[in-house]
Amino acid sequence: ASFGLLLGVFVVCGLALLGLLTFISWKLCCVPRRTKAHFPSPPLTPSCGPEHRPLQPPLLLPSSQQSPVTMATEKVKDPMGSMGFLEAAVKISRTSPDIPTDVQLSMREHFLRRTQRMQRQTTEPASSTRHNSFKRHLPRQMQVGSLDLGNDYMVDKDEKPTSIGRIQPELYQQKTLESEDSSKNSSSKNCGSINFSLKYDYENEALLVNILKAVDLPAKDLCGTSDPYVKVYLLPDRKKFQTRVHRKTLNPTFSETFQFPVPYDELAVRKLHMSVFDFDRFSRHDMIGEVVLENLFETSDLSRETNIWRDIQYATSESVDLGEIMFSLCYLPTAGRLTLTVIKCRNLKAMDITGYSDPYVKVSLICDGRRLKKKKTSIKKNTLNPTYNEAIIFDIPPDSMDHVSLHISVMDYDLVGHNEIIGVMRVGCHAEGLGRDHWNEMLAYPRKPIAHWHPLLESKKSEKEV
Repeated sequence: ASFGLLLGVFVVCGLALLGLLTFISWKLCCVPRRTKAHFPSPPLTPSCGPEHRPLQPPLLLPSSQQSPVTMATEKVKDPMGSMGFLEAAVKISRTSPDIPTDVQLSMREHFLRRTQRMQRQTTEPASSTRHNSFKRHLPRQMQVGSLDLGNDYMVDKDEKPTSIGRIQPELYQQKTLESEDSSKNSSSKNCGSINFSLKYDYENEALLVNILKAVDLPAKDLCGTSDPYVKVYLLPDRKKFQTRVHRKTLNPTFSETFQFPVPYDELAVRKLHMSVFDFDRFSRHDMIGEVVLENLFETSDLSRETNIWRDIQYATSESVDLGEIMFSLCYLPTAGRLTLTVIKCRNLKAMDITGYSDPYVKVSLICDGRRLKKKKTSIKKNTLNPTYNEAIIFDIPPDSMDHVSLHISVMDYDLVGHNEIIGVMRVGCHAEGLGRDHWNEMLAYPRKPIAHWHPLLESKKSEKEV
């Protein structure tokens, strides 16, 4: 009896499974034939390759009632290009979720074109006409964001960025090593020694410097001798004293005393600088070396005369301070305006025979090594400590501030001949030391004048050309 019951259960299950398979096959075969009879359409091929991919979910039409509204809006936006394939898509969506491959590709391109157009429709503030002249001078490798490139401008992804204008540290590494070797060789050169004495005169409030003698000086002339003399400075003052020239000797005896008026309290911040030269009648005088005494109280309090010996350090040019310049920087991002106010200079180098100079300040706007604009201050006659308080304005767009720098030159005006450079300095993102820090502080605090003192440096050949 149990075996018969089990056999009956198996027969019933088999009949039910057979009926389910029959119903599914009827649905798959008969219904599509009826729909094809009512709505004729091109044959649909199943997507089996990687190039035939189904449309993205956001583009699928969820129901037959919603699809006419969506397709109607698409027709209004693009009536000419998408009329044919949208009608085909509407017909297909009523019968089957499958869409032809050409319709999928067309709809995808249309969707990408719409998203790119929407991304480009971003409002930007109109650039001022004052910046048009600046943009005209910009090199091609600079990408200025405020320039209108048009809607059809596309950046080539395969284009590799160029290295023009970028600093490559490996190129300068060898030069640095060579400069270190040359400095070691120069320090090993024997330039002799100099003997001098210091004493402070409390009654006249003056420092007495007595240049006694020098020994073992190097020969600068073809005959194996030199014609030495000594220049003496008490920095930061620009007043200079000079000894007599001693002919054809390497061990001159000077025995000359010079008096520098200075209060005793200021001696701690003064430096004694002595430069030894070889005199040449028909050419530029050759520099033998220099001695710098930074601490005047190194040996005694100068109440009595102190005898000092120092080795002469090798040098090819005077490292005397050229002076300092004080100016302020202020940038207005909304107007794209950079204001440099030249305030004053102090302790400038004397360039004239009278012991003074006729200084003025020249400011150049530099972009990738090219000078775009140049402006000057007025000339101050017969002074080493001029006061200007003059503003110099440049129009620079905010997106170009990282590509520009300011080259500041303090010049000595000459009525006859060329104007001479007293000293230079540079401010900008790619400047060094205080010049870079001053520029970054200006960008960090817009619309606020930032003033600093800057020491002047010797100009190089490239800077003289600028």
